[in-house]
Amino acid sequence: MEASTLQTKTNRRVVADGADSRYPSLSAFDSMRRRRLPLDREPVRPLNHRWYLSSKYVADFLLAVLLIVPAVPIVLLAALLVKLTSRGPAFYSQTRVGEDGRLFAIWKIRSMIHNCESLTGARWSMPGDPRVTPVGAILRATHLDELPQLLNVLRGEMSLIGPRPERPEFVPELERELPGYWQRLTVRPGVTGLAQVQLPPDSDLISVRRKLAHDLFYIRHLSPWLDARLLLCTAAYSLGLPFGIAGKILGIPDGPTVEEAMRDVLTDLPAPRARRSA
Repeated sequence: MEASTLQTKTNRRVVADGADSRYPSLSAFDSMRRRRLPLDREPVRPLNHRWYLSSKYVADFLLAVLLIVPAVPIVLLAALLVKLTSRGPAFYSQTRVGEDGRLFAIWKIRSMIHNCESLTGARWSMPGDPRVTPVGAILRATHLDELPQLLNVLRGEMSLIGPRPERPEFVPELERELPGYWQRLTVRPGVTGLAQVQLPPDSDLISVRRKLAHDLFYIRHLSPWLDARLLLCTAAYSLGLPFGIAGKILGIPDGPTVEEAMRDVLTDLPAPRARRSA
């Protein structure tokens, strides 16, 4: 038996007038939000510091302005290495799902071979993915490929800290498999976050369920202090310090602690269906 892998068939059923037919429209995400939670459950919201949610954009903007100065030479050097070691452009963009289901273009330094999905279509990266270039493997391990997203932060599309923005090809199916998934769309997505610093990239529905627990834990415990610790942890991780060490020093809850704290959410989610390997 192996974990169920998300189907990546493009959703063409619900599109906005004049919109790109490859992606579901905002109305598709509206229908997700209208799905009822159990009668004794409320959507996950911040327990404290609710004032911070409304002022977070200002803090993100100011910090992004400060960070973009040292980030520029790093991005240019990484882009040069990508161009020298593989064919194709150094940067690429993808459509992602933001707050309240709004679609926006995210920018990254290319870490895979050019046009890697031209034959396979949209699919998650897997451990040991042959599409990842040698330079790309370093960029992904250090998260330096995400630095161009500081521009998304300045535009108000992303936050420095928050759930990672998912691709619109995947979201409707994820909501069908994990009802309540839409709750992670109630805040702006982040360049880094609680799930990003301690979980590997998504590879199947079980990993998405685990990430969802981390994302909802972040929303429930949202605070300036948590954001500050996650920023420091991300910087330490980029410099090679494992989360196990940085997380303990900064007092960031580890995976088992997060999942135990979110048992009330996880118990309402069906276990991902298993499928036999071919």
